[in-house]
Amino acid sequence: MPKLKLDEELILKVAKNSRLKLSESEVKKFLSQMKEILEVFDRLDEVDVSKAKPSFQPLPVKNVFRKDNAGECISQEEALSLAKHSKNGYFKGPKVVLE
Repeated sequence: MPKLKLDEELILKVAKNSRLKLSESEVKKFLSQMKEILEVFDRLDEVDVSKAKPSFQPLPVKNVFRKDNAGECISQEEALSLAKHSKNGYFKGPKVVLE
């Protein structure tokens, strides 16, 4: 995999895409910090992981929700009985689409 060409031009391009205005000193500071970060990732590439099993989930996944059991339902009339506004068997709300 080809190495990323990290220079001031790339830092300025990322800053522009992020809508950040960076001073020259900030560009130089971020450039050196990014180079350090990428060097650490380069060192990770040297680690032998050929015998390691992939781990997509570090912690066991378990369902914390209760079972969804069907129960008694109320009738349409009961549901609408306390509604302030209803029409033709439905709840009626304010108009939200302008014409």
